[in-house]
Amino acid sequence: MGSVEIEAPRVNTLENGNINEDEESPIEEVRLTVPNDDDSSLSVWTFRMWFLGVLSCTLLSFLNQFFSYRREPLVITQITVQVATLPIGRFMAAVLPETKFHIPGFGKREFSVNPGPFNMKEHVLISIFANAGSAFGNGSAYAVGIVTIIKAFYNGSISFLAGWLLIVTTQVLGYGWAGLLRKYVVEPAHMWWPGTLVQIALFRTLHEKENGDNTDGDNKKRMSRSKFFVIAMTGSFLWYSVPDFFFQSLQSISWVCWAFPKSITAQQLGSGFSGLGFGALTLDWSVVASFLFSPLICPFFAIVNVFIGYVLIIYIVMPISYWGLNVYNARTFPIFSSHLFTAQGQRYNTSAIVTKHLEIDWAQYEKQGRVNLSSFFAITYGFGFATIAATLTHVALFYGREIYNRYRASKEGKEDVHTRLMKKYKDIPSWWFHLLLTLTIIISLALCIFLKDEVQMPWWALIFAAALAFIFTLPVSIITATTNQTPGLNIITEYIMGIIWPGRPIANVCFKTYGYMSMAQAISFLSDFKLGHYMKIPPRSMFLVQLIGTILAGTVNLGVALWLLDSIDNICQDNLLPANSPWTCPSDRVFFDASVIWGLVGPKRVFGSLGNYGALNWFFLGGLLGPVAVWLLHKKFPKQSWIPLINLPVLLGATASMPPATPVNYNAWILIGTIFNFFVFRYRKKWWQRYNYILSAALDAGVAFMAVLIYVSLGIENKNLHWWGADPDIDPEHCPLASCPTAKGVIVDGCPVF
Repeated sequence: MGSVEIEAPRVNTLENGNINEDEESPIEEVRLTVPNDDDSSLSVWTFRMWFLGVLSCTLLSFLNQFFSYRREPLVITQITVQVATLPIGRFMAAVLPETKFHIPGFGKREFSVNPGPFNMKEHVLISIFANAGSAFGNGSAYAVGIVTIIKAFYNGSISFLAGWLLIVTTQVLGYGWAGLLRKYVVEPAHMWWPGTLVQIALFRTLHEKENGDNTDGDNKKRMSRSKFFVIAMTGSFLWYSVPDFFFQSLQSISWVCWAFPKSITAQQLGSGFSGLGFGALTLDWSVVASFLFSPLICPFFAIVNVFIGYVLIIYIVMPISYWGLNVYNARTFPIFSSHLFTAQGQRYNTSAIVTKHLEIDWAQYEKQGRVNLSSFFAITYGFGFATIAATLTHVALFYGREIYNRYRASKEGKEDVHTRLMKKYKDIPSWWFHLLLTLTIIISLALCIFLKDEVQMPWWALIFAAALAFIFTLPVSIITATTNQTPGLNIITEYIMGIIWPGRPIANVCFKTYGYMSMAQAISFLSDFKLGHYMKIPPRSMFLVQLIGTILAGTVNLGVALWLLDSIDNICQDNLLPANSPWTCPSDRVFFDASVIWGLVGPKRVFGSLGNYGALNWFFLGGLLGPVAVWLLHKKFPKQSWIPLINLPVLLGATASMPPATPVNYNAWILIGTIFNFFVFRYRKKWWQRYNYILSAALDAGVAFMAVLIYVSLGIENKNLHWWGADPDIDPEHCPLASCPTAKGVIVDGCPVF
């Protein structure tokens, strides 16, 4: 399911009274955030930009891929780079020589490694590099998951060349047609991309309010942001060694399990990793910020929506489904698990039904029986179906008129101040995008034809996937550009391919990646272009930085993935790893399960007439009709301002990250987010304005560097402590019974039999 950005319903800002659109943007939010001027004399292609940009991209792609295999896969985003590179850029401007020199072949043009003060445009391009390094906030390139499941789960092999081509083409394919759509969704003023305004506000805060003045208007001396960042990062760096190595039980403080060490029900309720997480907390920042990203940068309104949906699903729907109704034989399986099971409650032996060519062995499948899911996993699929349907209806009903009006206004061709200011820069020739699109399709076809044994996908499936992505890019871009909500195609693509060509899991995930990620990358590309548009970055610079950053990041992702997959014994196999091992690959486990459900076995034998979960398809209809009821209530009672605040895509999709996310992730995220974005924001607003984003970036950076240091210095040689709080032979959470079934006669190692 695609991501749904969360925000309170906005007042339609299309009507702007006497706004002079020649000098102001017609969108109020843009007028309040984006400056209406430009200094075209600022240097952009500087040594500082290239050095810090390439370094940031490489570092983020390394760290994010490294973390992606850990139980708490922290994603280091571009915000960390935004904060960290500002003092570094200013330091470089202060110490690098200003000597000018000539480069052969460039005539009399003069160059310098230090053309002047570090400026905002350099900073923006460095952040664009970093955004590519974090795969536009996704952590690592989506296609790396295909390499991982082939090697770690299916015990197959894929060459570096095939893996690299797969990663780069899936990341870049959408750029070709996205570039041709800029005139429809980037240049028009009414395509305003709300998500970019947070970045612009942070850039302006960092550059315009520091200015060497560390007072907040009340004549009190304040610590500089740079000093605060260094202190907070150092603290985060030192502290992370405690929950990551010395006292691992702090990762999930599940006191209910400790209080009732022999009760399965208590541990099912209290386990933060394997149960419902009642009362579970953490002192580990990676647990707080994994899966849901940093709570410090999420608005409180969004936190409230997620909290309501989370409580509804975890503490109302799940207990009723498991203990009350025993939905889908829930008590035969663990209450919270992303694994697949047999009807008898045993782990499904996927290896037994896969041939050496990574295709299904139907005889062995019939022998082992249908694939079964834990009740929570099954219900989350149902809510996933409902969410994607509800997103379409919600956007159509609550934003449809606005989208139409904005699109109609954008077609009138009237330039706003930002588009007019951008005219002074050379535009990107269309043939750049035509060439990129043609080359990417040719290389992708070559991959499917000449390396088909490694990727399974036939050439016609590539054309079909690319066509789906292309068709959806424009309408979904318009939705994102006007509402900040982005429906995804992953469930649609894997469902289609699973019906057309079941029995081939790698073909299914490749089709999903080309279909889903090509569109997602195209939208991210356009979003970054809008950021550059607002910040007056030359378009050619934007394009080259995005392209180079994407290829560099994908290459680093693959290199790190192969290094870890080849160097860590039993990586991703949680049943073979030590109990306290962090290398459980939760996201890849879910990706693998999806490949089995949709690709290997096929949706017909899971969600269709030959499977156990056909009733979940009704969630599509429920999701489609739910927003209609809310909309009708809003029309019936227009004075009730709380009704349009009911955002069903958010409520239904609140647990979309579960699995692989766990309840302790949500508990900590909601708690920390509420403290900072409600209490601190309300009662210490000046502190929040000055340090909130800085603190978030510092915590991420400190954790990242300490995690790598611990692995390199201790993890490679398997050095461990042996005590109650950190022991490779003991579950650090101390909830060993949380994963036990409670149905009569089910036999599982380590669990009592009822």
